[in-house]
Amino acid sequence: MKIRIKLPKPRNPLAVLVKQRKGGVHGASQPARAERRKYKQRLHGVLSGRSGGDETD
Repeated sequence: MKIRIKLPKPRNPLAVLVKQRKGGVHGASQPARAERRKYKQRLHGVLSGRSGGDETD
């Protein structure tokens, strides 16, 4: 009588590629976020007295 070792099912090679592609940063929201961050940092600088507030970009 032969002894058979039951092997696990082989993985789907396409599933790995799909899983790697599904996440990431969305480019459309980043410019607005950077703009808000810039104004928030400028406001914090003005309120703390580190900046004169008359800077222009």
